[in-house]
Order: sequence, then C-alpha cells, then structure tokens
Amino acid sequence: MSDEHSVIGHPRFSLEEIGRRGQQLYEQSIRAQVETEQNVGKQIVIDIETGEYEIDKDGLAAGYPPQAGGRLLARHPDAALYGARIGYDAVYALGGVLTRTACTGPHEQPPR
Repeated sequence: MSDEHSVIGHPRFSLEEIGRRGQQLYEQSIRAQVETEQNVGKQIVIDIETGEYEIDKDGLAAGYPPQAGGRLLARHPDAALYGARIGYDAVYALGGVLTRTACTGPHEQPPR
C-alpha cells in the first residue's frame, strides 16, 4: 500500500489491486474534473468497479453516511473503495507535512 493514498480492504480485490485501479481511475479520468480550488484538501472516495466517486472533507470515514464513503456504500454495499486527498501527496501526515501537488490556476505548476 502506498503512503500517498488510503486503501480500504475488500474480499474480491487485494489491497494492491484496489490501490492500482483507484490511482489509475483518479489520474486518467477523475483528477482533471475534481482538482479545483474548492476541492483541494478534501478527500475523494472512488468505487474502483464503477468509477463513481464522492468528495467530502472527511471522506475516509467510509462506513457511515453521510461521509463520502458512506454515500457510496449506501448505493453499492459491496463496493471496493479507494481514497485520496485531492491535490496532495498523502491522505494524512503523522508528524510530517502534506505536500500540495495540485495546479488550480491557469499558469500554476505543481511544486517539485
């Protein structure tokens, strides 16, 4: 499991498969839609089978509505969920710093 994102276990998919599929969905089809100034710093939870996602300031509390994961689980109780913090390199930082990766302005480049 990557330090960059949170992966919630599932009986049909390994943690590695959830992480790989979730990251791929985020990078290829979701990131450009959600990485806006109003969403940067919020958490996104993605159903890796349907591509549906929810955004919330506390999205990784996946089991209990109305948090993002809870909303997905209410629609698809057996969903395999992948979570990330929008515009940052990690979901949480314990004794460290979250590094912003999002570009939200027309000429802004992510920090290197």
